[in-house]
Amino acid sequence: MSTVTSSRRTAPPQAAAADPPRRIGRRQQRIAATVLLTPFTALLIAVFLVPVGYAIYLSFFGEDHSGLGFGGGETVFTGLRSYLAVLQDPSFLSGFGTIALYCVIFVPTVVVSALALALLLDSGLIRLRRTSQMLLYLPHAVPGIIAAVIWLYLYTPGLSPVIKLFAQADITVDFLGLHTVLPSIVNIALWSGLGYNMIIFYAALQALPREVIEAATIDGAGGIRTALQVKVPIIRGSVVMVCMFSLIGALQLFTEPMLMNQATPMVNSRFTPNMYIYDAAFRRNNYGLASAASVILLIVTCVLSYAVTRWSGRRERRA
Repeated sequence: MSTVTSSRRTAPPQAAAADPPRRIGRRQQRIAATVLLTPFTALLIAVFLVPVGYAIYLSFFGEDHSGLGFGGGETVFTGLRSYLAVLQDPSFLSGFGTIALYCVIFVPTVVVSALALALLLDSGLIRLRRTSQMLLYLPHAVPGIIAAVIWLYLYTPGLSPVIKLFAQADITVDFLGLHTVLPSIVNIALWSGLGYNMIIFYAALQALPREVIEAATIDGAGGIRTALQVKVPIIRGSVVMVCMFSLIGALQLFTEPMLMNQATPMVNSRFTPNMYIYDAAFRRNNYGLASAASVILLIVTCVLSYAVTRWSGRRERRA
């Protein structure tokens, strides 16, 4: 009895001695996580949170000119006046209408096209897959401003060899017309972003378990049926991510229409919300108005991203 009692009494100290290594391991994990997250957190604060906070601060201030306006302006607190001015400005609202139409055309086109190319590469029907991937990704490596200049040259009458080729066939094409300028902008963005999104889909397809594909083949599913009913549902997360990134990029549309503004009157200085912000800040010197428009654009972007995420989450739970 005494031996059993002594062993029971010595057990708790041994169990307690095993706790410090666990605590030390957890502490080391926390320290490692803190060290790894510190650079990202610092960049997030410096590059995103601080500019957003400063933009919100500027949106509540504006310049008032006394007398006939010949003297210097005085910075005063204006409250929500800039927000009301932005929301009541028809040019800002029409810019969102342009972006909405752009998203309706661009987002489905780039997602479906990139997914089709990725499925085609994954099927093995295309030879020299690495070369094909490089050629499809190469336009994304070209800076956006250079790509826009190249396409603007191809769109400009009197300079474009494409328009001259169509003219020889008695076909009149105006890429910068009223009803064609937006599809022309979509074409530039599609040319630049197609290869990048295709790589995302192709990487997701390569990570699929080969057993699932083999099981579908054994069950008698053809190539198209396997792609649409097996592969695409499994990589639904990648599809949603590409849709969300394409939507966010569409809301930030600036470079292409900004260059076309110099070549066609169909693209005015407030064609998109970003162009409206640029015009308010650097042409009208109204930083309060530009900041308010930036904050509104940020809120719309966050709301749409959240809506896409919630919608995809519900679809996954139902599936």
